[in-house]
Formats: sequence, C-alpha cells, structure tokens
Amino acid sequence: MLYIRPQSATLARRLAEPRRFIHVVTGPRQVGKTTLVQQVTEESGLATHFASADEPTLRGPDWIAQQWEAARLAARDAGKRGAVLVLDEVQKIPAWSETAKRLWDEDTRAKRPVRVVLLGSAPLLIARGLTESLAGRFEVLHLPHWSFTEMQAAFRVSPDQYLFYGGYPGAAPLTGEPARWARYIMDALIETTISRDVLLLSRVDKPALLRRLFELGCRYSGQVLSYTKMLGQLQDAGNTTTLAHYLDLLAGAGMLTGLQKFAGEAVRSRGSSPKLQVLNTALMTAQSGLTLKQARADREFWGRLTESAVGAHLANAAAAGECDLFYWRDRNREVDFIVCAGHTVIAIEVKSGRTRDARLGLAAFAEVFRIRRTLLVGAGGIPVEKFLLRPVAHWIKA
Repeated sequence: MLYIRPQSATLARRLAEPRRFIHVVTGPRQVGKTTLVQQVTEESGLATHFASADEPTLRGPDWIAQQWEAARLAARDAGKRGAVLVLDEVQKIPAWSETAKRLWDEDTRAKRPVRVVLLGSAPLLIARGLTESLAGRFEVLHLPHWSFTEMQAAFRVSPDQYLFYGGYPGAAPLTGEPARWARYIMDALIETTISRDVLLLSRVDKPALLRRLFELGCRYSGQVLSYTKMLGQLQDAGNTTTLAHYLDLLAGAGMLTGLQKFAGEAVRSRGSSPKLQVLNTALMTAQSGLTLKQARADREFWGRLTESAVGAHLANAAAAGECDLFYWRDRNREVDFIVCAGHTVIAIEVKSGRTRDARLGLAAFAEVFRIRRTLLVGAGGIPVEKFLLRPVAHWIKA
C-alpha cells in the first residue's frame, strides 16, 4: 500500500468545501506532490482531469486553456459535483498566472463547478505568479521533504539510515546499493532540479558559479561562512549580491538555504554571514563519496551530518511557514538554531561531538535576550532520534 502523507487530509478537506480557492501544492522535487494529489482525487470520487507541463520544452498559455476546457467538459458531464483540474509543474508555462486568473474568473462568473489544483516544484516562481495575478484566489499547501517519522513508517529506516540517506522516498529502495543510490541522487534529483527548476526558469548569469555554490553549501552544511570567504573558495569573479541571490534560488528549489544571524532586529539579521544548511541530508552525503559505515566512523563528518539533519528538520518547518529559523553567534559563543514562532523564541543547540561547550552558548544567548526556552539535542539532552520523530510544532508548544 502507498504511504499517505498527513497533508493529504488537508487537501481532501479543502476539495470537499464549496468552490472558493485555487489550491496550490508546492514543494521540492520527489517529495510526493503528484502522488498525494492523485491519492486525494481518487479517494474523493470526483471526476479529474490531470495534465503535466513537466516537459523538456516549454509549453504556451494556450496549453492551459486546452486543459481547462477539458475539465469544463468533465464538470458538465459530472453534474453538480463538478470536476477537478490538476495542472502539474504549472510554473513552467509562460504567463501561466494571467491565464489561470482569466479562466478561473470565467468559471466563477458562469458558476461552473470546476475545482483547480496547481502543482509546482519551484516555490519562488509559483509565489511570484500568485502574488502578481491571483491575489485573493488561492490557498497554498506546502509539502516539505519527508521527515524521519514518515520515512520510518513507510520504509522502516533506522535513525542512522535517515541521517545518512535523508528523506527521499523514491531513493529509499536503492539504499542497499550505495553507489547506485548516490548516482540516483546526483543525476535524477540534484542535476534535474538545478537544470530544470532553477536554470531553465530563472535568470542565472553564472550557472557554473551556482553549481559550485551548491556543492560548497553541501560540503560546509552546518557552518557559518561569509560571502567573501565563499567567493575565495569558489574562485570566481562574482559578488556577494549574486551569491545571496543564488542561495535564495536554491532555497526556493528545496535544496540549500542560508540561515541568517538572529539579532532581534530583522535589518541586522539580513546583513549577516549565512549559516549554510541543506534541506535534505541526502544532498550532503551523496556527494561525499562515503558509505554509511565510513561516515559513521568519521566522527567529525557524522557530527556535522547530525547537526544538518536537525537543521533540515527545522528548516523544512520554516519553509512550510510554521516558524522562522536563525542561528546566533557572539565572539566564541554560538547557538546552532534559533526558532521563532510568534512571541516564542527557542534556542536549540545540537551536541554533535564538536569540542565547544554547547551549554555556554545557550546560557549566553538566554542572558542577552532574556528567554527561558533552551533545548539541548544530543548527548546529555534530548536524543536526536526523539527530536526528529516529533514535529517542530511539538517543541514550540512544549
């Protein structure tokens, strides 16, 4: 049986409501967006017309109109229950949002019972189209990378396996062949995402620089690196503004993000050196050349991997809008992650085998910002497995 992600219940509930919004399902590649929508529409019993724009060559706005008309015919035949139109990878269609707005408004005026679900693997591009043309007409459902809880339920992975192989369900059956698994991650996920979700749809003047930045970010995941130092490592004639923009593109594709320093003031936070953070640890390990056994024996690498897994867990919650995520540093005192949700601020330190005293950073941060919520994850604190098994909302409310 197929594993059903928790977000499917949310989408099912929304589709069962009176026609009100366009339902937008976003998230990185290979997290199960298409599968989830197919599961929900099949279970609903509604007539469904599914079409995908995920082709090597871009389609035009007329393609959307053709698919929309097919859904209208299906809705007419279905009577009062209507039909569902599902458009996959819609962000790849030029002027898609303007076309969707026109057709949606036509159906609204004509009272046609056509519900619409749009899927996309490039949240930044989807968001741009939504805000430019579809204001007030849509509702977003974000699908993050698979959590440890989900991978354990679906594939019975151990904590060590999840840390190393990450949360890609499509790659899970290949973990028994490490070289094949790594090749799949690099070819089918990393290269496809960069070439088709980033370079094909966004202006990137230095594609080689973006690729090297991604490789650097995976290698240094869990570490704070100034843009100047990055440029030195990358040996390119780019500038800090370009690197910041490329990090935003990679974050929008669900691959790599740069956490900002928490300073209590947004302006100061935005000007800080970023802490590089992969959003799925598979992106880090597939390029390492190590097996699980070799990685486990390398104490330094395993420590960074553990911290990156905790960071990915938090960063995916932030990408879904559950919280904001930062790091903090003051001279030699540091806290790995600062989680902010409303008025709640939580300092989280991962004790991953590094030499610095984790408790000193937590104590210093709590004194400067006068907060009471601090969590130590790892040896002497909350076990990493237990932390990853709980949703981030649990630790925010605890």
